[in-house]
Amino acid sequence: MLTDSQKKNLLIDFVLFLADTNLILGQRNAEWCAHGPILEQDIAITNISLDLIGQSRNFYQYAAKLLNENAGASQLPHNDLTEDSLAYLRTEREFKNLLITELPKQDWAHTVLRQLLYSLYSQSLYNRLLNGHDVQLSAIAEKALKEVAYHIKWSSEWVIRLGDGTDESHERMLIALQALWPYTGEFFIAATYETSITDYNVIQQEWSEKLTPILIQATLEVPQNVFMQKGGKQGIHTEHMGFILADLQYLQRTYPGAEW
Repeated sequence: MLTDSQKKNLLIDFVLFLADTNLILGQRNAEWCAHGPILEQDIAITNISLDLIGQSRNFYQYAAKLLNENAGASQLPHNDLTEDSLAYLRTEREFKNLLITELPKQDWAHTVLRQLLYSLYSQSLYNRLLNGHDVQLSAIAEKALKEVAYHIKWSSEWVIRLGDGTDESHERMLIALQALWPYTGEFFIAATYETSITDYNVIQQEWSEKLTPILIQATLEVPQNVFMQKGGKQGIHTEHMGFILADLQYLQRTYPGAEW
């Protein structure tokens, strides 16, 4: 039987996982700002980045509140934790984001497919949180779900458009699917801090049922017998993660406490 303190620590880790995952994907997508294929889509992917970062802020604020209430249980070297300190002053091994979010953006096919894969997953997960016992997580999920619905609509239209498009666009989608698919297994491998919060068997079934018809319309087939990567939820990352944090955290670490 877990103590109240242990349960709170698990909740903190789970909230940080949600915050980190959205922050890192938002950071990756933001690399398209002013580099999108056309102006309208440049604005769309930038707005999606802002949605993800906004969601991460809500989760970080909640995590900071829990950590400050649980002072002494945290090993982080900060007395008064904030969303900024959690985003800018933690090390690579302290981040719990999914590996798929830290992979380089590559081309447009990789970006829209990754967004679709993640958005379908987050939609099912947030629906569980919406109906869960944690009032704060439920409130964050309720707001996020409105944004995620648009993310799914936008990314699925692009996946279908490119998959069922020209020979080149179809080939690019195939390459993207083969590159990203090995990182989707981590969605449904529950970390210790998730086991009592949600049922990933149900989420995986929902994810697959929603994704399959989209891939069929895009004339894409799911790769078979793929070794699934994992580790991000436990702080074990790819070689790309350090470079992301170097970019993301540079100003705060160079000029501690700097404000606009």
